[in-house]
Amino acid sequence: MATDVRLKEQLPDLTRRIVETYQDVPTIQYLGHCSLPNYDSIIAACEDLKEILYPGYRRRENLHLGNVTYHVGDLIDGLHDKLTTQIGRALRHSVAAQRAAVEHGVDAPALPSGVQQCTEEADFEALGQAKAVEFLERIPQLRRVLATDVQAAYDGDPAVRTLDEVIFCYPGLEAVTIHRLAHILHKLEVPLIPRMMAEWAHSRTGIDIHPGATIGDHFFIDHGTGVVIGETCEIGSRVKLYQGVTLGALSFQTDGDGNLVRGTKRHPTIEDRVVIYANATVLGGATRIGHDSVIGSNVWLTRSVDPHTTVVLERPKLRMRGEAPTPDFDYQI
Repeated sequence: MATDVRLKEQLPDLTRRIVETYQDVPTIQYLGHCSLPNYDSIIAACEDLKEILYPGYRRRENLHLGNVTYHVGDLIDGLHDKLTTQIGRALRHSVAAQRAAVEHGVDAPALPSGVQQCTEEADFEALGQAKAVEFLERIPQLRRVLATDVQAAYDGDPAVRTLDEVIFCYPGLEAVTIHRLAHILHKLEVPLIPRMMAEWAHSRTGIDIHPGATIGDHFFIDHGTGVVIGETCEIGSRVKLYQGVTLGALSFQTDGDGNLVRGTKRHPTIEDRVVIYANATVLGGATRIGHDSVIGSNVWLTRSVDPHTTVVLERPKLRMRGEAPTPDFDYQI
């Protein structure tokens, strides 16, 4: 394919005009500031964490009790270094973000605990290390919770033959695994990184769980594609969701200037042993689904329901064009 060399003469001018927009539109560039968390490093840390959480299922084969201690120890040592650096960067950026917000006259985000005392790069690194170690200390208990999620998938889906199949194949477990890791960092007030992890899992599984959502044990998302769980959701134990379920906000409060009010309870509470079927939508921070309830497919729900309640749409009728009306059908999935 022939190219016209003369057209390349336009590129320097194009480059100049693009760079000019970095000054004209400063809100979507990050130049001349402290280093941000590195996306590739965060994803590498997630992969290392999954290797620890599910040893023998991922990258390293032929693991046994005689060599697994060395393998896990090596991963933990590397994670300590990765997370110390990346969390330190995120904490330092939180200070810069607050200053920028004040300069632009917008609401300044709250600073994570401990950051107020940081004045030098070494301070952020030290605080990053403390939070990294506290995060890694949660792994033993996290494995116990994840084991209940694996069991919930096995108990809740007759298509599953073994627990190994759940760990290898189920996107719901993948999303919940990353969510539980991100939620710990969220509770430790680590900025940016939990959202980076959540969106990585979202892109892989189609399941969007905000790291702020609180989820109990024995949690199972069947199929999963299109599930959305908002930041202030509270989900109890032994809850089961199907594909397309949205646990979202009903509306957004604004202040006198029309700015969004942040930090309020906007998403529903789902009590223990609730099942929510495909494409149901449950909205609102005041909405509570009582324990042992069932929410049917395609239901739109914006108010609370009592425990042991079943909510379904009236059975629709199916009519085929060109034929006489057909009798009602019973649908089973």
